[in-house]
Amino acid sequence: MNVFGRCSPKFAQVEKVFRQILKELIYFLVLIYYRKNFSDGWEREGASVAIFWQGQLVVDLYGGFADKSSKAEWKENTRTVLFSASKAVAALAVHMLVERNSLAYSDAVSKFWPEFAKNGKESVTIEDILNHKAGLAAIDTPILIKDALSNPKRISEILENQKPNWEPGTKSGYHAVSFGWLTDQLVRRIDSKGRSMAEFVRNEITHKHDIDFHLGLPLTESYTVSRLSMPNWMYIMREVLYDPRTLAFLGILHIRSKNSLRSRMARNPEWININSKICTLNNPEIFPIEQAGALGIGKAKDLACIFAKLLSGEFLSRKTLEYISRPQMINHRDFVLMVPVSKGNGFMYERHPYKKINGYLDILVLVGLQ
Repeated sequence: MNVFGRCSPKFAQVEKVFRQILKELIYFLVLIYYRKNFSDGWEREGASVAIFWQGQLVVDLYGGFADKSSKAEWKENTRTVLFSASKAVAALAVHMLVERNSLAYSDAVSKFWPEFAKNGKESVTIEDILNHKAGLAAIDTPILIKDALSNPKRISEILENQKPNWEPGTKSGYHAVSFGWLTDQLVRRIDSKGRSMAEFVRNEITHKHDIDFHLGLPLTESYTVSRLSMPNWMYIMREVLYDPRTLAFLGILHIRSKNSLRSRMARNPEWININSKICTLNNPEIFPIEQAGALGIGKAKDLACIFAKLLSGEFLSRKTLEYISRPQMINHRDFVLMVPVSKGNGFMYERHPYKKINGYLDILVLVGLQ
């Protein structure tokens, strides 16, 4: 929330107090709605929310249960699986390396990874991967946990041999999980030190700034991760009545043929499986997997901290920030999800609530949303 107007130097203290009031107002409003989510029954178990304002953590709330079945409360050190919010951190890493190494987003991936050019993928660019246009949303060869844990060469071979699901560059379809492996293999080749995505993020983003975000959480720390639960049908129907648009999305998720692209994508890897009866993301054995498409693990305040620092110019130049602050596709019908989304540059975008723009990053007011 910006402060506009003017104040005589003699009354600078008034401006200081006014800014503090606005800062506390943000906290107060978020607290009201956060509590309302619980009291109205929308949050079944536990949750956390964090907001940075002008580089400072002004909201850090958490509550409910980390594991309702055992009555384990959500605490300050409770982490959670961050699902696709992980992709935003992976995208940031790619943008940092493109900028550092003076690469072009239009560079072919095969320029750095020659083996990737097999089976019609020679034209896939860095930008195509970030924009979900590589045509590799569904991977046919089964990806095993043991390979995902410790065999990046095998993952590389699987991606190299995969035939595109569509002609690369012609359509954009959400790469729900494969985005993580594609960006990891790309980073291994464009980073001068040959680091993996997880190593780069640790060295250049999280450890430097004491941020608790993990691509690969040690098994010994799995007890800190909240347990995910699936909504029952009564809860789902309540949500449909509240927002009928939910029904269309549920239809897309559940009414599809076994051979549809969406079904093929959901089947592999089988150890990432979320439906009404099962949630394999509660299996601590997969927490150490370095997978930036879906398996980032951390806390709300640490994810928010990454993007607060991004917006303050900590990681990228202003030129690159301005480039990534606007989506490549606005209200585009995603070829996999079959719903209109605004996306590009490795991010999903939401319309700013007060300004008539579409923007994931609004550099003018230093607001970041994921």
